[in-house]
Amino acid sequence: MVHDEYGIVILAAGNSSRLGEPKQLLQFNGKSLIRHIAEAALDVVGGNTIVVTGANTTLIETELEDLRCQCAYNPDWQEGMSASIKTGIHALESRDLQIKGCILAVSDQPFVSAEVFNALIHAFETTGKPIVPSKYSDSLGTPAFFAASYFPALRQLTGAEGAKKLFNRYTDDVSAYAFPKGSIDIDTQEDYKRLISGI
Repeated sequence: MVHDEYGIVILAAGNSSRLGEPKQLLQFNGKSLIRHIAEAALDVVGGNTIVVTGANTTLIETELEDLRCQCAYNPDWQEGMSASIKTGIHALESRDLQIKGCILAVSDQPFVSAEVFNALIHAFETTGKPIVPSKYSDSLGTPAFFAASYFPALRQLTGAEGAKKLFNRYTDDVSAYAFPKGSIDIDTQEDYKRLISGI
């Protein structure tokens, strides 16, 4: 079932300087990380999947060219996470749909899945809480759901600020979803080696 009243914004604008290659294109279980998460998003929200690009736009667009997701280029990607969030929210709102909310996701969490995305939406619909972050390693993070009423607050983020600022600011509006494997992400070559070796 596709939830076309929601969107998913995948933040994939970084240049992966610590890895020496675009981490969005690293292979895991036969697919690139960016393709894996884009396909999961498409299963849940269909064409309301937005991939925010920056440093490696052409490579990512080529990787996803046969999918129905929309790539949105963030010209200010070097300024920090907030610029990519704004780019994604703007692209989603520009679709002129009655969007109830969206999930913010990043491209380097290999165990994000359609099941996780559906669980975040389900938590929003059943708890009535407008912010549903994932919970892992005793912290809150992505992927995270935000009701549309919080889009203005997301657009007001600046510099390196990300969604966590809103988790802390609006604690009464938060209902966390337990996603232990969310703690696994790819920031270094060592992270990637551990992932593919199953450690």
